[in-house]
Amino acid sequence: MSRRGRLDAVIVGGGVVGCAAALALAKQGLEVALLEASVPPAWSDAKRDLRVYAFAPDNAALLDSVGAWTSVRDARVQPYRRMRVWDAGGSDELAFDADTLARAELGWIVEHSLLVDRLWHALPAAGVRVHAPARAEAIEPHDEGVRVRLTEGPSLDARIVLAADGADSAVRTMAGFDIERHDYAQKGVVAYIASERPHEDTAWQRFLPTGPLAMLPCTRGADGAHLSSIVWTLPDAEAERVLALDPDLFAIELTNAFEGRLGRLSLHSNRAAFPLRRQLAKEYAKGRVLLLGDAAHVVHPLAGQGVNLGLRDVADLVKSIEDAAAKRADWTAPHRIARWARTRRSENATNAHAFSAINTLFSNDAMTTTLLRGPLLGLAGKLPPLAHALWRHAAGV
Repeated sequence: MSRRGRLDAVIVGGGVVGCAAALALAKQGLEVALLEASVPPAWSDAKRDLRVYAFAPDNAALLDSVGAWTSVRDARVQPYRRMRVWDAGGSDELAFDADTLARAELGWIVEHSLLVDRLWHALPAAGVRVHAPARAEAIEPHDEGVRVRLTEGPSLDARIVLAADGADSAVRTMAGFDIERHDYAQKGVVAYIASERPHEDTAWQRFLPTGPLAMLPCTRGADGAHLSSIVWTLPDAEAERVLALDPDLFAIELTNAFEGRLGRLSLHSNRAAFPLRRQLAKEYAKGRVLLLGDAAHVVHPLAGQGVNLGLRDVADLVKSIEDAAAKRADWTAPHRIARWARTRRSENATNAHAFSAINTLFSNDAMTTTLLRGPLLGLAGKLPPLAHALWRHAAGV
């Protein structure tokens, strides 16, 4: 066995959730190592990442607690103060407003690469041992914990292993976790667009028979353009069709799909598409191996909750560690791990199936559901306590 001392935790995966977990556990005074297959490229303000998140207040607080949020916020984030949701079938809309909810903002639109960059650079100062590039080739449980064998370099022994290595997690496979998959037969088409009118610090979403179209506000372009990031959910064949359109024709179709709310739209970047699926691990813990983020759950993007749910996995683990410390108990005790795993799986599965139900309800042109959808949104919008509860659930506050 080749190693330098026993670690409290080895985290596999240096994305947003993995880095946040490493920083949060290190803040608890734990000895932490993080493995990542490749060092992430440096973020550049000259190039916008097509992958963006609608970042919730509770997760901004988590990043703030580990000293990373200020550097993210000061680089390039766009607060959004309103949300507008409406259906192509007509009737009323569901609206959220920061003033009504007594908030400065409802959340922030943040680029994936910026988050990773700032979290990654915070790791050494926090005392996290970073191994990159490095890959785990075997996960070997033993009486005192787990040994992680690397393709190159020394093995690492830890009390616990956290798999945060994404939807196609190698650690999940090596540890023998089972998953459930559902293919939506849809793709999310993403791009930056410029609008004729300002986005009004508003996150917009219109439900169409083909799927939801989300338009997320962004900071202005270097040329002064009013920029937004789109996630346009379409059936696979339709997604391929719009990707192949001439940019001007794409813009015309997008403007029509958005009902011209912000005037004429035009492409301001390249386009890309990613397949949509629901993927849920049947359990989140096997012995001392735990799943976090996309390794545990992949959900439909219509509610923008993917990374938020992953960071809540981390926040709940930190609460469990703090509770154990207050009672001078072992935070890795099997009953504590089981309680964390049960709680997180229940919440994430509930959210994942709710998003699937919403997608099914709104992504079709059946007459009965079309007649019901608009009034349902309008009803929620006209009941302030319900609207407030919906937002609080999404925001984690």
